[in-house]
Amino acid sequence: MTQRIENALTIDVEDYFQVAALAEAVNYDDWASMEYRVEANTDRILGLFNEAGVKATFFTLGWVAERSPKLVERIAAAGHEIASHGYSHQLIYNQTPEVFREETIRSKGILEDILGAPVTGYRAASYSITNESRWALDILAEQGFTWDSSIFPVHHDRYGMPGTPRWPHRLVTDKGYELAEFPLSTLKFPGYTLPIAGGGYFRLFPYWFSKFGLGSINRQGKPFVFYLHPWEVDPGQPRLDVKWFSRFRHYNNLDVCEQRLAKLIQQFQFTTMSNVLKDQGVLDTQTNTLEAFQSVGAA
Repeated sequence: MTQRIENALTIDVEDYFQVAALAEAVNYDDWASMEYRVEANTDRILGLFNEAGVKATFFTLGWVAERSPKLVERIAAAGHEIASHGYSHQLIYNQTPEVFREETIRSKGILEDILGAPVTGYRAASYSITNESRWALDILAEQGFTWDSSIFPVHHDRYGMPGTPRWPHRLVTDKGYELAEFPLSTLKFPGYTLPIAGGGYFRLFPYWFSKFGLGSINRQGKPFVFYLHPWEVDPGQPRLDVKWFSRFRHYNNLDVCEQRLAKLIQQFQFTTMSNVLKDQGVLDTQTNTLEAFQSVGAA
């Protein structure tokens, strides 16, 4: 075991055709006609986590939850935490505040109706809460969210808030609300901040480098957050016709990702996002989704 520090293990529950990198090939209106693979892929991850005895936070897209309520129930019944990933996986800075508010209310309501429990955690599609869309944090607080994991403190072509804190902290929104924030994990080099939190970076970097980078965060006495998507353990997914860079981003090393994930959860300590935030003293209380779920007799 690399370190005894507990880190946040997170899964963004969305299907392959909903990813921003493939938006040039698939319109939102086409989603319902695409091959639907998210249930089987998420169940594979649930099985992997069950074997390893780890708990995680599943940021679940409202569009998916609406079509697969039993999947949401299975995640919660297995003892994992459910949080919101929005409804339609659109980039927030391309939405108006009114559209974002409506989708936030809708997706939160879908999850809470399935679970019979509050959902108070959020992650934006493609980490698209940036300086341009910082107003979204006020809407999250107004709708009852108490914590967020949407801010990536890096420079990137699609996301990023460079210069913001790298560790779990309490942030104050423009309207004066407070939210617990767990930024996506990075490595700090002179003059450069490198993403190391998972996803495409986990597939791009050799495993030894991801292990080293994440371990270096723990060696500083800090927890890291790791994220992955169900489609990243699915090398058999349909190949869509996109530009070479988008193709590389999405399909690179899909065939080794599940094996790497299995190794990672054996070599580090993991728990849910809210547990880490509480351990770090930035989140006071968080409803236990499983307890609430079972209390209404749904499990």
